[in-house]
Amino acid sequence: MSEKFVYFFGADQTEGKSGMKNLLGGKGYGLSEMARMGITVPPGFTITTEVCTMYMNNGSYPQIVTDQIDEALEKLQTALGKKLGDENDPLLVSVRSGARI
Repeated sequence: MSEKFVYFFGADQTEGKSGMKNLLGGKGYGLSEMARMGITVPPGFTITTEVCTMYMNNGSYPQIVTDQIDEALEKLQTALGKKLGDENDPLLVSVRSGARI
């Protein structure tokens, strides 16, 4: 099984679990926990802190990360019924960083 680098949250499906703050970062972990508790949060996904470390150390990350981001983006578009780049009703996203501490 391949390593997981992208975790989806919200839309009745949350992949993150309690205790994953070091992996998901502060904001990602908080959103995952709120979604897991049933609090309504807009769906989204978190790219793990491991990917940041890989990029900082190597200047790149493996193709599997891009593949998992593409899959999560597709899931997000389906959940919201919108498409990134749509001229009439585009999917708008917020990109935020979140340190482990």
